Amino acid sequence: MLMRRSLRKLAMGLFFVGPWVIGFLGFTLYPMVMSAYYSLTNYNLVNPPKYIGWNNYIRLLQMDPQFKTAIGNTMYMVLFGLPIWLFVALVMAVLLNEKGKLTTFFRTLFYLPSVVPTVAASVLWMWVLNPQYGIVNTLLKSLGFSGPGWFTDPKWSKPGLILMGAWATGGTMIIFLAGLQNVPEALYESAELDGAGWWRKLVHITLPILTPTIFFNLIMGMISTFQYFTQAFVISRGAGSNVPPGGPLGSTLFYAIYLYQNAFSYLRMGYAAAMAWLLFIVILVSTLLLFRSSGKWVHYDT
Repeated sequence: MLMRRSLRKLAMGLFFVGPWVIGFLGFTLYPMVMSAYYSLTNYNLVNPPKYIGWNNYIRLLQMDPQFKTAIGNTMYMVLFGLPIWLFVALVMAVLLNEKGKLTTFFRTLFYLPSVVPTVAASVLWMWVLNPQYGIVNTLLKSLGFSGPGWFTDPKWSKPGLILMGAWATGGTMIIFLAGLQNVPEALYESAELDGAGWWRKLVHITLPILTPTIFFNLIMGMISTFQYFTQAFVISRGAGSNVPPGGPLGSTLFYAIYLYQNAFSYLRMGYAAAMAWLLFIVILVSTLLLFRSSGKWVHYDT
């Protein structure tokens, strides 16, 4: 009787866990194993894979100038774009954490851009930042300034993408706002009794308590930025621009775009698989380094 009951529980457990296990094996583990294998081959979807060892990795790291361009552009977004996006989201969260009659309205207003489909938002920003008739350059012209060629000038293409990304930081803002809601009011009241102003409360109370939330957003934002793709692809080509993906002059050739080109434009699947594994290693190492450094600046006790 006891054995039958145990077998029934085991069967029920396998029944509920089975779909997840099958999905993991079929849609995660198997593709990863095959991707690792293809990264060591010359494979173009037409001919069977031919084992070439580490040649794809050697070519990437030593003989591919576009790979270096893609790495440089991606690191630019990680080092400059991501901090700006986090800062904008944090500032909005701090301001919207204040109590007021229109607080709920403005929270909704600033969150809405993050639910707009990325492709639609990119097309919208192509119009907003159009050098000839865009709203931004028209406003600059009315003030006596000459507006830049945002997505047609290599010097301004990445700043234009950063500006576009800052507009859609509502999701990150909501996470910051949730963290701010957990700051004990008693700490602010004690600080006010000691004569602390708004700035001192922000620096000595709010930010230290918010460091776990900052750390979470930093990790998630870094992983997402390393895979930056849709906005640059739409801006440079997908919405009808005359420049190829990664243009102008390779200024928006991000790692994910170059990987996509190798896989689906040039059909170099083995080469693209090697790129994917290098990206995985870079993200993994960067994440581990951030976790290692978190002990020095992330505070989990209030």
